[in-house]
Amino acid sequence: MIRRLFILLFLIALGAGGGIAHAQKTTSAPDKTRILIILDCSQSMWDRWQSNTKIKITQQVLLRCLDSLQQQPNIEVALRVFGHLNKESFASRLEVPFEANNYHKLQDKIKTLVPNGGVTAASALTSALNDFPADNHARNIILVITDGLTDSEDNICDIARQLQLAGTVAQTFITGIGSPDNFPHRPDCSVQFAQLPNEEPFYENLQHIFLLSDQKAQLTIALLDSEKKPYETDVPVVFYDSHTLTPRYTTLYHYGTTDPIDTLVVDPFTNYNITFFTTPPIRLNNRHFAHGHNRLEISAPQGSLRLHLENKRTAFPMPAYTVVVRRHDESEIIAQQPLNAKRSYLSGQYDIDILSLPPIHLRNIKIQSGADTDLQIPLPGQLALDKSNTPSTGSIFACQPDGLQHVCDLDPASNNERIVLMPGEYQIILRPLDQTRHTAVRTAHFTIRSAQQTGVSFK
Repeated sequence: MIRRLFILLFLIALGAGGGIAHAQKTTSAPDKTRILIILDCSQSMWDRWQSNTKIKITQQVLLRCLDSLQQQPNIEVALRVFGHLNKESFASRLEVPFEANNYHKLQDKIKTLVPNGGVTAASALTSALNDFPADNHARNIILVITDGLTDSEDNICDIARQLQLAGTVAQTFITGIGSPDNFPHRPDCSVQFAQLPNEEPFYENLQHIFLLSDQKAQLTIALLDSEKKPYETDVPVVFYDSHTLTPRYTTLYHYGTTDPIDTLVVDPFTNYNITFFTTPPIRLNNRHFAHGHNRLEISAPQGSLRLHLENKRTAFPMPAYTVVVRRHDESEIIAQQPLNAKRSYLSGQYDIDILSLPPIHLRNIKIQSGADTDLQIPLPGQLALDKSNTPSTGSIFACQPDGLQHVCDLDPASNNERIVLMPGEYQIILRPLDQTRHTAVRTAHFTIRSAQQTGVSFK
């Protein structure tokens, strides 16, 4: 019941970050894809590039691509241009907005463009934020075509990342034409960048982006045991955009022996960091899934852990001890579980702390694939402390081979305390509140036995 509640709250909390793929269903693709072309018409586009000027070649390639897109009703295209206004104007303009069946308008505008002035691609990209209609069911893509990025445009990667973080744009592409010297290298950039020194691959590059924009990648996931076979389990999974680190998809991985493995539909434009919420979590970074069917197999053999007390009756109520689990020799807590509860863990070595008084530390406990690790801990006893109606302060210590270990402090407001302790040898140090000299301090040594009560009186 607790696990089911966790999963429900988990999916509610993360559902806003991306589509949720329900068990036995494939996530639906966006209703529409919108592609904003940001086209460079600065003065340098008059320069010759192999067979013709850069602007003439770009016009020919774009017109050819638009012809092929007219038969795809789920794609809308808009055009923003920079550098075509007068030389004194450092601005870009949305020349053809998004609308259905606007291909003739796009083609007419592209044919008449004349490079004239100068403005940066980064500035035009910033202006593109409001070019997309408000639509939660569409995927938005930006395609920048330019013959160079200046040193001042080093922030274009940051601008593209902010557009993705805002949820406006799924991906930004830059197609750079001409000399590679005109394009600074940013390996960490969230932009998908293609530099074309020759005109031959120009059409194929744009056509690939246009055709891919309406496609999805199908993905099946399999968590495998030590024999490389899927095992029956339910595990929350989150796909993060590897550049923005925002959740794009959340799903509950499910596999049952009588059920087919789930299929998730993801965007092939995005690289993903993926977290499988096994215990401990499995994290994969910078994974890309191509158009078509993909299969992701993860080696995740699991065993189970249960800790329980000796099966004896006690005359006193038992505390609800918490069990804290860490990977062996690591400080990060990966799980907390109550006593007598069984929980699955990836196979490996673990350190376990039972938060009793004093705590019990179990080190290098091995959990094996497909096996149950069942550990029994001693049943505690109880200290019945009588302070003889004298308000007192003090502490209890466990007697260890290397000295006294502090266990707990006493309650100065209580004259009689009942404290549940693990079996062992103890020492109590006590001083009345109305006295301050060390000669007033009293001590007592006592033994706690399993399931028994031990009385200590300071009469």
